[in-house]
Amino acid sequence: MRVHDPAAKKYFLLSIVFLALWLMAMPGNGEAQDKILKIGILGPMQFIAGEHQYWGAQLSAEEINNAGGVRVGNERYKIELVQKDSNELRSVVDAVSGMEKIITQDKCKFIMGTFRTEATLAQQEVMADHKVILIGIGSAHPKQTMRVAENYDRYKYYFRVQPINSAYQVALVFHTINKTATAVREALGVAQPKVSLLIEKAAWTEPMIAISKEKLPKMGMEIVGVWQPSPLATDCTAELSAIKSAGAHMIFSISSGPVGAVYSRQWGELQIPTTLGGISVEALQKSQWKATGGMCEYETAMGFHGLAAITDKSIPFYNKFSERFGQFPSFSAGNDAIYVLKEAIERAGTLNTDSVVAALEKTDYLGTIGRITFHDRNHKSPHDVVWAPGYVTGLGLQWQEGKLAVIWPDGRASLGEERWKGVKYGGTAEYKLPPRFLKYWKDKK
Repeated sequence: MRVHDPAAKKYFLLSIVFLALWLMAMPGNGEAQDKILKIGILGPMQFIAGEHQYWGAQLSAEEINNAGGVRVGNERYKIELVQKDSNELRSVVDAVSGMEKIITQDKCKFIMGTFRTEATLAQQEVMADHKVILIGIGSAHPKQTMRVAENYDRYKYYFRVQPINSAYQVALVFHTINKTATAVREALGVAQPKVSLLIEKAAWTEPMIAISKEKLPKMGMEIVGVWQPSPLATDCTAELSAIKSAGAHMIFSISSGPVGAVYSRQWGELQIPTTLGGISVEALQKSQWKATGGMCEYETAMGFHGLAAITDKSIPFYNKFSERFGQFPSFSAGNDAIYVLKEAIERAGTLNTDSVVAALEKTDYLGTIGRITFHDRNHKSPHDVVWAPGYVTGLGLQWQEGKLAVIWPDGRASLGEERWKGVKYGGTAEYKLPPRFLKYWKDKK
């Protein structure tokens, strides 16, 4: 083909150049293109727990992709997150449907999230039927990993990175409650502080109630009653008034739903003369201060993220999450789970599910919440993250002057356990009793 017109000839040559550049950019030309590794994030996205599951995963996925992605043998994969709302706080049916869809429609072989125990147990059946890996970063009931021991071949695809299971959570929070009880004894000269249990009505809290009834009296406390509002309750006036009438010095609270902001606010508004603390998803949020009008001051909560140098990754992640999303990372901010999966896939050298399961079982990863390893197949809870000094310890936190301060571990032996002696992270503060509590009880003398 001959082109005689100079302008047309110039246009023709430029077209050839652009065509060549376009062909070079096409897959299969030049550098090999990244493949896609889909990871599903399935949780209650209309609530804090689900939001933080996705936000934490998002930060980790971005870091991994920017560093070159996930190496699988000689191939490189970029992570693509698939966000799915399970709506599990309102509907187990929706949670199961979400699990089915993220597997069959979105084609995810690796899934993270879940939150409500009733939903997680049902989702595990879908996981097992499809033989996909499900990593828990929200739900806490011990049964979820006990199933792995009972029927390994069916349930081996389930691992829990965080939080620790609810039995361990109660043991962890007992250390913070013990600090409170010790402070009450010293301030009031009361031998046996009276404690009320304000615990949301949900399957995951049932073992906590049983353990609390057994352990708290042995710790030198008298239980004056148990109150169980709905996780979605919008008013706890009746419960708090009854607790005050019962003469409680302390409220041991456990909640995962928005009720955690309700009773915290009303505890202050009603001037309930008790301490308040335990486990509360809402209390871990920066928004708790605004939601309660500052009434959460002196409330304690158990968490896994704080301004404490658990590892050299902890504070940088906490600050990055806070700056990016305007919230403190809650216990479900599962950024470590993405890295745990990445390392397992790279060790396995394949995306084959059984091979990745075997690699996950060998996990030993230093993350933002501590050293992450799993209980082995001979444990009563295989594939559950290990809770112990030197591993994942968790944190006791208290609202002090509008900020969450780390108050435990504090370097002291606790509840007769010498293993906690010397375990303390930089920046740890002392526990403080609410001033209204001190005034009320000292005036009663």
